[in-house]
Amino acid sequence: MDQKNTPSINLTALQAGKPKNTSVLLKRLIRSYLLPYKKQFLAAMVFMAGAAAMRGVFTHLLQLVVDGMIDKRGLAYMLGVCGMIAGSFWIRSGMVYLHTILMNRIGQRIVVNVQQQMCGHLLRSDLAFFHANSSGTLVSRVINDVMIMRQAVNECLLNSFRGGLELTALIGVMFYQDWHLTCIVIVIFPLSAFYVAKIGKKIRRLASSTQNATGDLSALLNQTFQGIRHVKAYGNEALESSRVRNLTESIYAFSLKSVHAAALTSPVMEILSSIAITALVLFGYLQVDRGMNTPGDLVAFIASFVLAYDPMKRMGRISAQLQAGLAASERVFTLLDVEPTIVNKPGAKPLTVKNFSVDLNDVVFAYPDGTLALDHLNIHVPCGKTVAIVGASGAGKSTIINLIPRFYDVQSGSVTIGGVDVRDVLLNSLRSKIALVSQETALFDDTIRANIAYGRQGASHDEIEQAALAASADSFIRELPNGYDTHVGEFGVKLSGGQRQRIAIARAMLSNAPILLLDEATSALDNESERAVQAALKKLQEGRTTIVVAHRLSTIVDADVIVVLDQGRVVESGTHADLMLQNGAYAKLYGMQKTCDDAQEGYS
Repeated sequence: MDQKNTPSINLTALQAGKPKNTSVLLKRLIRSYLLPYKKQFLAAMVFMAGAAAMRGVFTHLLQLVVDGMIDKRGLAYMLGVCGMIAGSFWIRSGMVYLHTILMNRIGQRIVVNVQQQMCGHLLRSDLAFFHANSSGTLVSRVINDVMIMRQAVNECLLNSFRGGLELTALIGVMFYQDWHLTCIVIVIFPLSAFYVAKIGKKIRRLASSTQNATGDLSALLNQTFQGIRHVKAYGNEALESSRVRNLTESIYAFSLKSVHAAALTSPVMEILSSIAITALVLFGYLQVDRGMNTPGDLVAFIASFVLAYDPMKRMGRISAQLQAGLAASERVFTLLDVEPTIVNKPGAKPLTVKNFSVDLNDVVFAYPDGTLALDHLNIHVPCGKTVAIVGASGAGKSTIINLIPRFYDVQSGSVTIGGVDVRDVLLNSLRSKIALVSQETALFDDTIRANIAYGRQGASHDEIEQAALAASADSFIRELPNGYDTHVGEFGVKLSGGQRQRIAIARAMLSNAPILLLDEATSALDNESERAVQAALKKLQEGRTTIVVAHRLSTIVDADVIVVLDQGRVVESGTHADLMLQNGAYAKLYGMQKTCDDAQEGYS
């Protein structure tokens, strides 16, 4: 099916709209992922509150130290105060340890849940979705974006809540100690928060651009490595290196701008704090000089302010990380919000028919631009028979193959199996009755045994080997160094095209599905490999309802019925002999191919 015309939802286009509000993203993160761990989170909050309280206790004890030194209250008094100071630190350290463990556990579990949810969602997504979004982009979202979320979640859960509690506790202590001085210095907190919020918006935009560019880089590398044979064949290593260089330079530029924006936070807060400290010392001195406060009161207040400044500065530092995490979260949620359209309808039942005939009844299927792929098409495939579909490129052949297992749904008309509309049955039940062998053989980077067993999980070793034997694959498999335990490499790169295709046929045989779809299954093979694969396919077709999409007409001359398509319509149908006698479209196609084949044999 033509990828550019596939009904699709592009993630980058979806995300190009107005960014989601920060509070909306945070609420969704909390509601979806934090609430299930509310008990652990509340326990961590208790430990955080205890740690924050110890900060306030320390500043009060510092006041007792200074006043005790001035009043010369003696060694026993000082030992008692020092013991309390040490105790406050020990209690605080224990509280920090416990809350760090709990929050890390929650943070790590949240990220695991997000990755599992994303993978499950992707596996349920429509085939059109994968045509519209490159595999590299999707992998980047599942790995890179979630890793950024992991860092942001852990950092923010650990520091923002603790910092906020500590800041609140220390400001409360400051008001308790001297509300006049507190009113003078507290003005820097909203100023700092305003600046952090303003710079945060810029950081989030830059983080989103960085993550998009990283996704593009992942997609480019994925495509380049998959097509490395062609890259080398055409000598385009420099071209691909240039593309990678442009993307990495973009990522570098976005990252550097983010660093510059985030780096401004610290000096701005330092300047604001220096103004506050200066005012605090001057007004505090006047209060002590006039007898309104003791030196201990002033030292304790300054200590409270300095301690409050630390979590405030820490929260400013994690703002950049939070914004990057929110940008990643937005990309993750954009993906999760794309709902599949090919789903089980309410009341769908398992496919339990005994007659596995396939019918396309007045089927219309159109692309988003309005171009018809199938125009009121009617095809009948009797149970246990083979129907071949031929025609020029773009005639709608592969579209038919994609409609039967409901990779796509018709706009009007129906596709039925044994008289039952495929939209009325459960997807798993429908697809368990169908085996697909296509030109693009999908082998996984695993053993040959595992790749064959992919057709039916739980199959025994004997069943796997019997399927390979029936597919004419057993002999070459046993000649490999590790036999059935040989790893085939990514996409089966360690095997020849004919060997990959025979393993795919063995997989289909093992599934033992009553309906067989063959989509250009031999078009990419040489003559010798084609003969071996064709022999295996004949065994596979025995007793099965088979629909064959073929480019090489010589491979389908024995089909029970041959259907000729043109612009989504049936223009001819019949056996090979009938169609040759009609001397129509099929006879012309067959004659042209035979002339080409004869010419090739003459050259060989």
